[in-house]
Amino acid sequence: MPVRKIPRSYVTVTGLTASGGKSDDSTGYESSLEHLCHKLLVFNSNVLKYEEQPIRIYFPGADGKTHHYTPDLFLNYRQDIAPAKYWKPLLAEVKWRKDLFKDWQELKPKFRAARRYTRERHWDFAILTNKEIITPYLANAIFLLTFRKHPINKVHSTLLLQAMEELGETDPETLLLTLTDDPNRKAELIPTLWQLVANHLIGVSMDTRLTMRSRIWTIQPQGEVERDEGIYQLIAGRSRRMRWRALRYHEHLNS
Repeated sequence: MPVRKIPRSYVTVTGLTASGGKSDDSTGYESSLEHLCHKLLVFNSNVLKYEEQPIRIYFPGADGKTHHYTPDLFLNYRQDIAPAKYWKPLLAEVKWRKDLFKDWQELKPKFRAARRYTRERHWDFAILTNKEIITPYLANAIFLLTFRKHPINKVHSTLLLQAMEELGETDPETLLLTLTDDPNRKAELIPTLWQLVANHLIGVSMDTRLTMRSRIWTIQPQGEVERDEGIYQLIAGRSRRMRWRALRYHEHLNS
């Protein structure tokens, strides 16, 4: 439960984000950037749970008084998949870069206190800015999230997955052509195709805009991926230089 209630504002964007079961309730946000970050966390299959404004950190100020700081997010990662199971819980601040630079002298002692607080608890602390959040990956995640809401068509899912198993690697346009040349039939299959991508049952690169010519591939069973856990442990060890991975879903080993 957040330690501070987010008030209405006529200056900044505030509201609630549906958490997709990853938070105890709809998650509040105080800026459009936080709202976009929440969408990434809902999409992210590495994230088990997240909370907004989860704790209040107290620290002594240069004026001799006690001050406090409330970070924006706290993330817990899944323990049943790699590399997520090697990641520490993450306390995060979400900030526009221009505000980060403008208010740095005021923010610096707060962030120093947050790093000390998380170090004592064996967590990580990260500052997530628009540079990490507003990317082609975000646009693709928002696009794919709409297909998660569609009812599952088991017949179409089975048909597409069987075709993918035979092809191994292809693109959406070619995949549909192997099944039918009827435009109406293709149109019926497209929502299920993107739903399978959205649910990580078909692999795709999220770093460029998704199109009907994007490269897609069959997903390896988790057991096959986990055989090379040394790679994942190495990645986890570099977490301080790879904070943006906190916003990523579990990607295919060979992607």
